[in-house]
Amino acid sequence: MVKTDIQIAQEAKLLHISKIAEKLGLTEDDYDQYGKYKAKLDFNLLNKFANKEDGKLVLVTAITPTPAGEGKSTVSVGLTQALNKLGYNSLAALREPSLGPVFGIKGGATGGGYSQVVPMEDINLHFTGDLHAIGVAHNLISAVIDNHIKFGNQLNIDITKITWKRVLDMNDRSLRHTVIGLGGSASGIPRENSFQITVASEIMASLCLASSLKDLKERISKIIFGYDVTGKPLTVADLKITGAVAALLKDAIKPNLVQTLENTPVLIHGGPFANIAHGCNSLIATKLALKLGDYVITEAGFAADLGAEKFLDIKCRQGNLSPKCVVIVATVRALKHHGGAKELGVENLEALSKGLENLDKHIENMKKFNLPVVVAMNRFLTDTEAEFDLIRNRCKEQGVPVALCDVWARGGEGGIDLAKLVVEAVENNKEEYKPLYSLDLTPAQKIETIVKEIYGGDGVVFSAAAKKTLAVIEKNGYNNLPICVSKTQKSLSDNANLLGRPTGFTVTINEVKIAAGAGFIIAMAGDIIDMPGLPKVPAAEMIDIDEFGKITGLF
Repeated sequence: MVKTDIQIAQEAKLLHISKIAEKLGLTEDDYDQYGKYKAKLDFNLLNKFANKEDGKLVLVTAITPTPAGEGKSTVSVGLTQALNKLGYNSLAALREPSLGPVFGIKGGATGGGYSQVVPMEDINLHFTGDLHAIGVAHNLISAVIDNHIKFGNQLNIDITKITWKRVLDMNDRSLRHTVIGLGGSASGIPRENSFQITVASEIMASLCLASSLKDLKERISKIIFGYDVTGKPLTVADLKITGAVAALLKDAIKPNLVQTLENTPVLIHGGPFANIAHGCNSLIATKLALKLGDYVITEAGFAADLGAEKFLDIKCRQGNLSPKCVVIVATVRALKHHGGAKELGVENLEALSKGLENLDKHIENMKKFNLPVVVAMNRFLTDTEAEFDLIRNRCKEQGVPVALCDVWARGGEGGIDLAKLVVEAVENNKEEYKPLYSLDLTPAQKIETIVKEIYGGDGVVFSAAAKKTLAVIEKNGYNNLPICVSKTQKSLSDNANLLGRPTGFTVTINEVKIAAGAGFIIAMAGDIIDMPGLPKVPAAEMIDIDEFGKITGLF
């Protein structure tokens, strides 16, 4: 019987977190312990190691996700373990899970099999409280907005133009559209409101892109929460609560140190979704990891058209990062799904060949950023050698190295071939990463560039509301910000039903938002929403805990 992820994790022999810190050359003064196996690192360590040379940054992304799964987090962890087996001081910099997917359908974010980050139960549940702190900080702004309106509204806030939603770290579709302030004057002023999941919060994005606590305060102060009756943007600074919001985040801004099943150090910090936000772990954690390791493996959410594009056009640009290689994770099962196969556990070379068009596109896209690409074939038990050979031949045609990756079953040992190819790609790369577009373009031009170059679309259709916001952006001097497109993760297009490599489509931008604190413009494509719902049978039904505190059913 195949063991579940949680069974494997619970059988693991973890080292005390102080031993993991020692591997990184850290002293007891450099971190705060959260129990035996978790710690928060002092963000001032960036100053301590300022003169130390950075390690090599490797991005792990994937083909367009399918219900069959790709295993991006698993490969990230396995690759890190493999590099350590080869003698490199390697660590991963990953995102924190959200409780929405954990109790919904997608699951956690700690990898799987023998390539996991532990303690997985803690990480997938409340961890060190970062998401709670981010949610409270966000909702403090919401509470003060409505309190300000009740007590005279000196800022002349237009209650029909408040853009700041409330947040909750749970999938709850009933909160997408609400009315607040009912019950008379004691309960405030009635108005329409809505909720988004915490990981879509601009507080989350601002924390993940901040370079310091000072920078975070500045970002918070710039957050636009709405407009006054004359159309002037209003910010958190106008509410006079910048310091209070930042104070709630004093611990949340510190990266979290944990370990893999093979006792390899991992920094987990921040968790924006890549379909509705920028989809990367915190800049502070990534930069600190680069000071602590020879190789740093980081992951961007969902496929290369979402997480990787945002990582390269937003995070790398804001953080002055220079990645050295991109790993694209693909599975035989997912590629067959893209090729129209219904039965994924049976050899189907025809469907696989058709589905490979999706991999082709993502390879082409990553090369546009001037980066070498390595393909990781994440192995499943039903895969056949003929199917692997077909992928190998296709990658050879594309001029990219490819490795069979068996890290789920074998841990770091199953990622040795991949690790060797990554090292070779990094060592032989003489090119410098470059972003896709210039910030001098207008927001509409940047969006069109992403749609045509990355998605493969013919163009963009802007709604009347989107055009109106684009005019506000230009009027208020935000034209030079990068773009964060929110769209379905299930397709290269904005239509979830278009699998493979669709062509001949346009992308509809229904809404545009200014995330001045985060430092980007959000373009909402198609019918994307920022508050997911639970499935008919949520994962919550499978999760249990016994009288001794042992959790079961958590994947």
